[in-house]
Amino acid sequence: MRECILASASPRRRELLERLGVKFEVFVPDVDERSDERDPERLSEELSARKGQAARRLLTAAGRELSGRLLIASDTVVAADGEILGKPRDRADALRMLRLLSGRRHRVVSGIYLCLDGVEALSHAVTEVEFAPMSEREIAAYADTGEPYGKAGAYAIQGLAAVWIRGIRGDYCNVVGLPVNRMCELFSEKFGENFI
Repeated sequence: MRECILASASPRRRELLERLGVKFEVFVPDVDERSDERDPERLSEELSARKGQAARRLLTAAGRELSGRLLIASDTVVAADGEILGKPRDRADALRMLRLLSGRRHRVVSGIYLCLDGVEALSHAVTEVEFAPMSEREIAAYADTGEPYGKAGAYAIQGLAAVWIRGIRGDYCNVVGLPVNRMCELFSEKFGENFI
């Protein structure tokens, strides 16, 4: 299996790669994630490419050997009711997002950027998630656990939020933070070999 560099600080992305048995190192570039883009698919791809390209530039400038190593970057956004839900700024923002998701379906979109020997590939995956209704007490209690913070859409499907997940349509790993299926397909499409 090919050695990889993961351009992400996300522990969830690391866990997913570890579960696949991938040998990788983590390199986290400091990237401005602000954007005027309002389309979730384009935004997720834009931010994934921005992270991956920044990592590539910094590693190259530092004299790091990248030959034969696959660089992976990803960014996840949640889209509900025409709004893109990033990571909540504070408790009030987390409560607002959870109220918006309660009892409804929304989309989780993750961009995926790959770069191998200077050749780039970019795509995204979309998963539809349905939340059960949450009472105000449940919303407040969930926010108080601390789990919603640092997560797009203010929830972690692999954590306590699983209590309210009625169903998903698409790649579960995408909702966790790395579109594993699309990543492997994209790698095969672009580089002509299997990821695993």
